[in-house]
Amino acid sequence: MTTIQIYALISIIIASALLYWAGYRSGLIRGIEEGKAIQKSDNSEAIQNLKLSLVQAHDEHKQLYSHYERALAASKLGEPERQTLLAIVEKLRIAAETFAAFRTGKNLERESLILRAQALAMAALLEPKELEETA
Repeated sequence: MTTIQIYALISIIIASALLYWAGYRSGLIRGIEEGKAIQKSDNSEAIQNLKLSLVQAHDEHKQLYSHYERALAASKLGEPERQTLLAIVEKLRIAAETFAAFRTGKNLERESLILRAQALAMAALLEPKELEETA
């Protein structure tokens, strides 16, 4: 082999090594970019799922809050409502006694007594509780 051939062989080896290294680096950079893109799409999908969960939780919160408001309004019933229920109880007692006088009014009497018992139970729930003072 001549000197020129040796130099040509060394240049070919160096050129192929540089070409291999350049291809490796560009492939590595492209792979990293694709990996980042895949990770970004996975993250965006997770973000969308979390947004959907947030919307569902918000809707459920609205629903629970409406239940809470209704329960709070119902718990604010006081003495006037209790007195109204006691008046209804008295009217139902009178109706039951009236229906008892008729032979055909047995069902009406029973229903009136049942309604009276239920109204008495509701009035008992609304009865104000006295706080005991402890020393």
